[in-house]
Amino acid sequence: MDFRDTPEEADYRARCRDFLSSNLERRKPGAVRGYRRGEDSTEAVERARAFQRKKYEAGFAGITWPKEWHGQGGTPIQQMIYDQEEAQYDTNVNAVGLQLGICLPTICRWGTQEQRDRFAPPALRGEEMWCQFFSEPAGGSDLGALRTRAVRDGDEWVITGQKVWTSLAHEADWGVLIARSDFDAPKHAGLTFFYLPTKSPGLKISQIRQMSGHAHFNEVFFDEVRVPDGNRLGPVNGGWKVAMSLLMGERYTMHDDFGPSFRELYSLATQLRLGDDVAINDSGVQDRLADFFVKYQGLRFTRYRIMTALARGETPGPESSIGKLVAASKIQDATSFALDLIGANAIATGSGMPLAGIFEESFLDSPALRIAGGTDEILRNTIGERVLGLPGDVRVDKDRPFRDIPTGSA
Repeated sequence: MDFRDTPEEADYRARCRDFLSSNLERRKPGAVRGYRRGEDSTEAVERARAFQRKKYEAGFAGITWPKEWHGQGGTPIQQMIYDQEEAQYDTNVNAVGLQLGICLPTICRWGTQEQRDRFAPPALRGEEMWCQFFSEPAGGSDLGALRTRAVRDGDEWVITGQKVWTSLAHEADWGVLIARSDFDAPKHAGLTFFYLPTKSPGLKISQIRQMSGHAHFNEVFFDEVRVPDGNRLGPVNGGWKVAMSLLMGERYTMHDDFGPSFRELYSLATQLRLGDDVAINDSGVQDRLADFFVKYQGLRFTRYRIMTALARGETPGPESSIGKLVAASKIQDATSFALDLIGANAIATGSGMPLAGIFEESFLDSPALRIAGGTDEILRNTIGERVLGLPGDVRVDKDRPFRDIPTGSA
């Protein structure tokens, strides 16, 4: 592995730093990337839109998108360099990152040039936001089990059903949707992919208040929502392939760190006292910190492996699945350990807490990280089957008509 920037990459990194230092404040020590209270507010989203416009004007929007997508025609390593540098500044990347990393590339990949010209520029400028209507209450982690119905009616489709955990749908202007168009086909073969305005008649969006205080998730109800057939992406009953290309857009979204990690734990241990001494001098605390440091370094070098592969023009292997699996559990373990150190005061939150209360808040969010973007169990299956070559799970419903698959208890 070669971790050094080439001269061209070093020049690009310098450009990124110049732009970011001119437009953003650096993150304070202990500040954590990710959703924080208030980052899902309309005001925060508007700030994110405004910064997206600056990125567009400076040539840092759509870095890897080809020119016909109204992008920069850059390389994946340039995108990763920019993401690394932006991670050091205080900005809510989540508000617009979903649409540009996942939704819009799907529109551009499967749509016409006319659709690219219509939707890509406003999204790149932060003028329009997108969300994805995928997960359903009864589907769990199995997207292929979705039951939202799409019925053809002439040149339109009538959509009926429910989606859930839709990030920032309440702020989005458009959404991409996968629905079941053939209940007699096997579960993955009877799906069709669409896009539609979030203000469509019959579409209702309701925010979900989480125990952490955040409200960036939504449940969405479709009551005979009409979608023109011209808003279909890919063939009828061929939506699974479109959906998989969308989810691949998450593969290279890599930052140096996400959530409280070793650096924040070390800082906490130097501030708190255990008995008559600071916590950092306790041998048990040192052992735990050493464990977290090893995992932190392992994730860091795994990211470097991805960077090296991208710089060589290669396709990275399973590193992203491995990294997400380890990182999600690491964050949960790290925040739990931090609360143990803080003691009884850990039941409180706010600016008076150590490191501005990041451990208390992240502890409430951390379980969701082991579900969102692929559960631990699914990631282990992926690694086991596609990396280690182990036999796949027995899938008795794979080739059965969807309507014949039992639901609930008999």
